[in-house]
Order: sequence, then C-alpha cells, then structure tokens
Amino acid sequence: MTTSDKKIFAVLFFSIFVSVTGVGIVVPLLPVYAYELGASGLYIGLVFGAFSLSRTFFLPYFGRLSDKKGRKPLIVAGLLAYALISIGFILSKNVETLIIMRFIQGISSAMLIPVIQAYVGDITPEGSEGLNMGMFNMSMFFGLSLGPLAGGMINEHFSLNTSFLCMGILAFLGFSLCLFLLPPTKSERAVSRKKKVVTWKKLLRDKDLAGLFLFRFAYAACVGVVWGFLPVLADSEFHLSSSYIGILVMLGVFIAGVMQTPMGYMADRFNKRIMILIGGFIIAFAILLFNWADGFGDLFIANVLIGIGGGIAMPALMALAVLKGNTTKAMGSVMGIITMAHSSGMLTGSLVAGLMMDMFQLRHAFSFGSLIMILGTGLFFFYTYHMKEKPLKTE
Repeated sequence: MTTSDKKIFAVLFFSIFVSVTGVGIVVPLLPVYAYELGASGLYIGLVFGAFSLSRTFFLPYFGRLSDKKGRKPLIVAGLLAYALISIGFILSKNVETLIIMRFIQGISSAMLIPVIQAYVGDITPEGSEGLNMGMFNMSMFFGLSLGPLAGGMINEHFSLNTSFLCMGILAFLGFSLCLFLLPPTKSERAVSRKKKVVTWKKLLRDKDLAGLFLFRFAYAACVGVVWGFLPVLADSEFHLSSSYIGILVMLGVFIAGVMQTPMGYMADRFNKRIMILIGGFIIAFAILLFNWADGFGDLFIANVLIGIGGGIAMPALMALAVLKGNTTKAMGSVMGIITMAHSSGMLTGSLVAGLMMDMFQLRHAFSFGSLIMILGTGLFFFYTYHMKEKPLKTE
C-alpha cells in the first residue's frame, strides 16, 4: 500500500469509527425507549427493521453508482445525513416517528458502508485482503462496541436526547474528515466508469457469492435478535441498569473487533472457508445459550462466544468479497450485495424474533437466531463446496 493509500485508509478508518460510535450510542437505548412508549415486540422489531428495510432497497443502487461516479460524493453525503438525522431522533415523540427516522437513517447508511468498504477494497494490495479488511472492520466493531457502552452511561447521567446529540456531533466529525481529507473523485484510481462491469445477472447467479450472501444474512439476523431483544431480556427479567445493558451489547462486538486483525492475517494464509464455518457454528451455539441464561454472568458468556465466532468468520468472508470485487471491477456492486445481506438479515432477525416474542415468549426469539445461523452456515458450505478461493472471472 502506497503512502497516499495509507492516508486514504486512515481517513476512512477514523471517519467510520467516529460515525459508527455515534450510531452505537443509541443502540441499547432504542428498544427500551420504544418499550416504554408502549411498543409491542413487533414494533420493537420494526424500530430496527425499518433501518434494514430501507438500506436493503438502496444498497445495490448506491454500490453500483459508486462504481460509475466515484466513492467520495456518496460517503460525504451519507455522513452529513447521519448528522442531521440526530435532530429527527430528538424531535421523535412516538414509536411511529421513531420508525420513520430509522427508515431515513437506513438510506443514509446505504450511501456509506458498502461504498467505504469498496474504497478500502480498491486500495488493498493483492494477497492482503484479509488483513486490510480485518483492520478496517476494527473501526466498525470498535465503534459499535464503544457506542453502546457510552450510550448507557450518557443516558444514566444525562438524558436520551443528549445521546442523540452526541450521535450527531460524531457523524459531523466524520463528515468533516472525509470532505477535507479524502482525494477528489477525479483522482480515485479504481472507479469503473470506462471499464466493462460484470452484469447483475452474472453476479447474482454466482454460487460462491450466494454462499457469502447467505452466511452474512444469517449472521446479521443473529445480530438483529441480540441487539433488539437482549436489552429487553436484561431489563424485564434481570432488571439490569442501562450501563450493564450497554456493556452486554458492547461485549460481543468489541471482542469481534479485537480479533479482526489477527484473524484477517490468518485468512490471508489459511483456508478462509473453514474459518467461516468454524465461526458460524460458534455463533449458533452462543445464541442458543440465551435460552438458559439465569443472570448477568450467563449473558456475559454468551456474548463473549458471539464475539469470538464473528471475529473468526468476518475477516475471511470480507477477504473473499474483495477478491470477487477486484476480478469483476465492480467492487461497489459486490460490497452492495454483501451489505444487502447484512441489512436483510437484520430486518428478518428483528421482525421474526419480535413475532416469536408476541406469539410465544421472549426467549424463543433466541432459539430462532440459533436455527437460522445453523441453516446459513450449512447453505454456505453447500454453495461453496468446490470453492477454491479464487475470484470470479468476467466474460
């Protein structure tokens, strides 16, 4: 990686770190806040699902657009929108308005995550896909782990609106970094405006990419279950404070973040597919442990295992995605598909778990998470059985 590319990487790393930290601040607060407003399990699921629904629809469009027009304009616009949305959260006084704001926030996210990941993929040297994506993933995992912890403490000592305000300030900081420090669009090296880009049809029919999609979908569904319903379980059954809830939500993400760089290094040297399978089965077992939880200690252990599973699997999965994007010269499109799997998984996980809470009981939501993780891991194995960890060839 050249000196110039290292500077770009640093700007993207710190920009997404502060922005995701801001979003993470409100993660442990939204379910309890919605619950206090009288929301049912389904409505709690919609608070999280609305974000994923809008992001899922817009991800392919913005990913493809970044391949044609450049990465910087979308990154800057998305970060500015994140900052402005914090005002909307402050003004929200009922569950319906909260759902609408989350829907708009999902559109902003569609401009950011796949496009930034594509930018990182553009500047990643061959043979370092796992290490570079692992290092970059640290910014998101650490942001999402620090955010919930800070959010719980801010809410306890100040107010919910202060948490929303902090989210806006951090997003604006990320916007400023990218606006002034990222190179202008015309100097981006890997934008495919004059190159043949593999068609959507070919991408969507590729079995290896389907396997990556299904695993990421299942993993995100588990995240949706945990983020949406662990706070409710901890509050309603164990009466834990918002600070303790923040610690629990933070824990799995933090551990996964710590593991991103060493596991990324391993992914460049060992079988990426095996790493993904191991991580998937660890996550499935960890989600099932919530059914037997009898206090803070049990919840703590389950979240640690979730972090370990995600830490093993995600760098390897993203390394394979970078290889696919490099070969097709459509990095934004590939990252859009992978991130779409994450969004649709979050949507499915939160909504179905909410229905199971309403129809049966809260803990059955975690049984659903474990089942879908097992299915996703099995389908990944099936679709990638003959995978040689080489990128897709264009025609």
